[in-house]
Amino acid sequence: MTDSNMMVLKKKPGFATVAIRAGQDPEKWNSAAVTPPIVTSATYKKPSPSKHNGYHYSRTGNPTRKTLEECLVALDGGSRAIAFGSGLAAVTAIVNLLQQGDHLLSSSDVYGGTMVRFSDSCTRSGIEVTYTDFTDIELVKAAVKDNTKIIWLETPTNPLMKVVDIAAVVEVARSHGNILVAVDNTFLTPYLQNPLDFGVDIVVYSMSKYINGHTDVIMGAVIVKDEELGKRFKFLQESMGGVPSAFDCYLVNRSLKTLALRMERHMTSALFIAKWLETHPKIIKVMHPGLPSHPQHELMMKQSRGHSGVFSFDHCGNLENSTKFLLALKVITLADSLGGVESLAGSPCVTSHVELTAAQRAELGITDSMVRVSIGLEDPEDLLADVKQALEVAF
Repeated sequence: MTDSNMMVLKKKPGFATVAIRAGQDPEKWNSAAVTPPIVTSATYKKPSPSKHNGYHYSRTGNPTRKTLEECLVALDGGSRAIAFGSGLAAVTAIVNLLQQGDHLLSSSDVYGGTMVRFSDSCTRSGIEVTYTDFTDIELVKAAVKDNTKIIWLETPTNPLMKVVDIAAVVEVARSHGNILVAVDNTFLTPYLQNPLDFGVDIVVYSMSKYINGHTDVIMGAVIVKDEELGKRFKFLQESMGGVPSAFDCYLVNRSLKTLALRMERHMTSALFIAKWLETHPKIIKVMHPGLPSHPQHELMMKQSRGHSGVFSFDHCGNLENSTKFLLALKVITLADSLGGVESLAGSPCVTSHVELTAAQRAELGITDSMVRVSIGLEDPEDLLADVKQALEVAF
């Protein structure tokens, strides 16, 4: 899995070919269209009252959605992919695997929307949730209970960019029996990291981010290896009704064809800017796993093939300085989300984690002086010049 000399996870051979070809056979369509068509029909003609030709209602199955799901399966090495109307709809489906009396163990530094979903859905359903720092595997071991059913983690985390040892967490889960391990792989995509290769049971994506990469789709997905688990998620997709539209599936399928190229550019541009920020006198810390200064840098190299374009940094000022910096940006856009072709920036304390209390943010280390950036595909020199001038305004 790794190069024994460099201890860096090797690039996955043939990734771009799979992204362009998997599920895309023109022979699937009577027209032999090279680009899969957008099938917008809500219903399908049946040969008899009790039979159909593979599709009967688009909530339960759609040809364009199936094409996308087949490609996702191939890229992550799973047995089934299930697309949902949003990343949080996918998270909700995972929560629906639990029942009253179960326990969910989550890494403490996760996307604020995920934390709110856990707190809301789980609390009202009688499901216990525990958060702990997954960078310390001993804390993970100590937090597992007899009723733990799911261990949930992000790696890297949002927004602190902590890297969690996936294989170590899986080992903890296996030592306790049938605990499912779910990994949010949104930041890295299957191009840079494949959690299923480390024994993970569920990989989840907000495909609104890097996988689509053009800031014009809201969608999520779950990928699994176990067929029975896949059937369960398929049932939840159909019964909950959180399915994406055929047009959105077409857009994401289109975007997958350039994922390898886009991730390479995101990766190199972000590292270029992160390295410069480390030299700035007003910057206290740059949280980018690709930097040797990152506390889990070596682990990142062992279990992933690089880092994407999103990272965070802390400066020596306060929220006012953060605001001045963000408002002074001219090329980078002040906006929520990440992973698009355009560079975005924001302040996690008033955006992704605004629903947490000040005490909760302080405990996690999400400060008023933290800025998260998502480096897009613009010329990196233009982005760096923009960061430089905005810092001059902020300080």
